[in-house]
Formats: sequence, C-alpha cells, structure tokens
Amino acid sequence: MVALLNRKNFIRLAVLIAASFGSFISANSGFAAPFAQPTDKVDVAKLMAPNKLKDMTEGDSKAPVTIVEYASLTCSHCADYAKETMPTIREKYIKTGKVYYIFREFAFDPRATAGFMLARCAPEDRYFPMVDVLFAKQMDWAAPADALTPLKQIAKLGGFTDQSFEACLKNQSILEGVNASLERGKELGVTATPTFFINGDKYEGALSADEMSNVIDKYLNR
Repeated sequence: MVALLNRKNFIRLAVLIAASFGSFISANSGFAAPFAQPTDKVDVAKLMAPNKLKDMTEGDSKAPVTIVEYASLTCSHCADYAKETMPTIREKYIKTGKVYYIFREFAFDPRATAGFMLARCAPEDRYFPMVDVLFAKQMDWAAPADALTPLKQIAKLGGFTDQSFEACLKNQSILEGVNASLERGKELGVTATPTFFINGDKYEGALSADEMSNVIDKYLNR
C-alpha cells in the first residue's frame, strides 16, 4: 500500500515550495550556451538500468540512437529546449523511428519536485503533455512567490480535482521516485540541466534544433 505524507508533512512541503522562490533564478545558472562535442561518456548499461520509477519514453526502443535527457521544470534553459527544440526532434527523429527518447527528472528544488509529481500522477499518456504545459507556463508558477495556486490551476486543466491534487503531493512513493531520479543523475555526472546522454556520450546545454540534429545525424551516419 502506498504510504502517504500526513497533513503536517504536506504543509511542510507547501512551505518548502514557497521557500524555493528565488531558487528559480539560481537553478538557471547552468549553461547559457551548448557544447557541440561530448564532455564525457558513461557506461550504457549503467545509464539504462531500471529506475525506481518507470522511465517515461517516446519512440521505438530499437531505434539506432537513444537519448536520455535530465531536466528540471524550473530550469529556463530546459524550458527553452522543450519549446524550441523538442518539437523538431519529435517530428524529425522520434516519430520516424530514428531516436528513442528517455526523459528523466532532475528536480533542482521543491517546486520542480511538485511539478514532476503532478506529471507522474497524471495518466501515463498525459505525462509528456503535462511536462510540456509546465515548461510552457514556467513563469506563471516557478517565478511567483505563491507556486501552489498556479500549479493547482494547471493541474485542473489536466483533470485534477482539489482532492487529487493534494493527494498527489502527499504520495510518498512518487516523491521518493522523483528524488531517486535526481540522485541517479548525480551518479551519472549530471551537475546542471539540461544534460543529454546520446548513445552514452554526455552533452550539456540547451542545444538548438540544428545543433541537436547535427549531433544525432553524426550517430546515424556512423
């Protein structure tokens, strides 16, 4: 049976979310510009080992190129990538069977954690749409002093009720899973977001559509 946070701890989480106002700025001190060359390489078996939570994926697992992205919902560079680059990658590579895409949570702060928990509480086929909306509306909920109210409004658009919203943020299993994803990323050498592992090679920064396409094409042409 899934253990739920009690009301006292839920209130504590709400306080932490409020206190994380200001960390939104520091969370975006990662990479202002991308690197065209890999900065490191990890063991693919370690990279692909099962997580505490099921990996959220897009595309064909047998595709010749596998991309693992670590991102934070309060990272402005991640939001830029999600809005400006990812749509092209989906159309050009994922839907054509060339890329298998894995998205993993790397929550910098309690606000990002709460956003990821809500995405995980949504039906599985609504995970990526929820993440996309949270990135698109990032300034509405990540920047204001009050994050819970706009988060609840976004969640209601995704079918949440007041009760299911609160229950989600009390879900200890999902909280532990999101935190475990962060720790797993650290073990793999993730220090800022977005970070990508492409066939095991590590790339850092919010690559543009052209830059990401050039990197993917390099692996496809090997």
